[in-house]
Amino acid sequence: MPHTIVIFGASGDLTSRKLIPALYNLKRKKRLPEDARIVGFSRTAFSHDEWRKDLRATTQEFAGDKFKPEVWDEFAKQVFYHAGDIGDQADFVALGKFLGELEGGQNASRVYYLSTAPRFYGQAVEQLGKAGLACEDGGCDRRVVIEKPFGIDLASAKALNNTVHAHFKEHQVYRIDHYLGKETVQNLFVLRFANAIFEPIWNRQYIDHVQITVAEEVNVGSRAGYYDSAGVVRDMIQNHLLQLLMVTAMEPPARYAADPVRDEKVKVLLAVRPKTPKDIARDTVRAQYDGYLKAEGVPENSKTATFAAIKLGIDNWRWQGVPFYLRSGKAMSCRTTQIVIQFRQPPHMLFKEGPKTIRDANRLIIQVQPAEGIQMHFQTKVPDAGMTMRQTDLDFNYQKNFGGSIPEAYERLLLDAIEGDASLFARADEVEAAWGICDPILNTWAATDQPKLLTYEPGGWGPVECTEWMAAQRREWFDACPVLH
Repeated sequence: MPHTIVIFGASGDLTSRKLIPALYNLKRKKRLPEDARIVGFSRTAFSHDEWRKDLRATTQEFAGDKFKPEVWDEFAKQVFYHAGDIGDQADFVALGKFLGELEGGQNASRVYYLSTAPRFYGQAVEQLGKAGLACEDGGCDRRVVIEKPFGIDLASAKALNNTVHAHFKEHQVYRIDHYLGKETVQNLFVLRFANAIFEPIWNRQYIDHVQITVAEEVNVGSRAGYYDSAGVVRDMIQNHLLQLLMVTAMEPPARYAADPVRDEKVKVLLAVRPKTPKDIARDTVRAQYDGYLKAEGVPENSKTATFAAIKLGIDNWRWQGVPFYLRSGKAMSCRTTQIVIQFRQPPHMLFKEGPKTIRDANRLIIQVQPAEGIQMHFQTKVPDAGMTMRQTDLDFNYQKNFGGSIPEAYERLLLDAIEGDASLFARADEVEAAWGICDPILNTWAATDQPKLLTYEPGGWGPVECTEWMAAQRREWFDACPVLH
């Protein structure tokens, strides 16, 4: 069956920076189906060759030394363009006619990728449905890929789901979060469920707490106008961090397939303990970096948080009593995404180091990006020093072990969408459950001054009060820039 990928918002940054380079790399690796066609759709007037010329320049820039002119020339033969306006129904009818001609009347599988501004998602879906482009009658496959953010709160997410379901069935809908396409996140499935040594200790009996940190070194920059309406919870925690939480905490699925995997992920969110405003004042920290209010497009009295730390509890047999700390911020010390599994202290300490008992318990660090890999911290004896001990580590580094560069997340996700594998995409109930966790936090922050909006200096690890908040719980953050080199 032929394959057609239609990219709405084809003249946008995501298309040129991520989507087309990812499809080109699939072609270079001989993974893109030979009969695949890529069709761009946007209001900008381009001929096929004009769009190909522009894409060649941007793909060469983002693909770097992986760009091969001969591969591009073959890839370009699969690339086409159709000008149209998402607000014009006639343009969708014309698009359907163009796709039919391009596919030569064959029963092709189609992926509609919404790379537009979020406000156009519902409209684009409605236009596809009204033009008869969503229908799967006759055995054809029709899928729609929707970028984040999927709504701005629970009510808008439900409304968008209702719009989407009026034209597409749930099995046709692929809500994308590029974090799930990262090799290290997928490797977490393998680490947990393909190794007998980890799963028996992956529970409340052995784990003290879990830290999930997504730190960004950059400030809001030119995105200040958008960011001020979103903030760190909508921009990072509702999607990226909760996805990492689900993969870390989920039960083993019956098999590695879309529905069993997503069933277990949703169970995690449903088990997250609800928070009252009093809980939120105690269990969250919010802050804004010094200088944010001077960014162009930010109101001088903005209360938008650029940093947040949230303590969550999961009420099930595996995780009862184990806190999960989610932390993310702009203008931090470095760019890093890491999951830290902090194990408990041994029940009895046999060895002493001077007057103090060894305090550094075992720690497992999953480095999602950059320097992708895994590190284990454990105690060893220092040679020729009595029973003096020192924490040391074991490393697994993707770059060193497998060579080459780590593929972009969009490569995996686009290929999965083409092949109809929704395992790494969010389901409707998953998105709504995530908003159900974040909405009370956002609403409490908006309605009260608790917790107080703090400030922090750029280039650090957030406000000093967050370190003190953790210390009051007899714990400490793992503040380290990428631990693998």
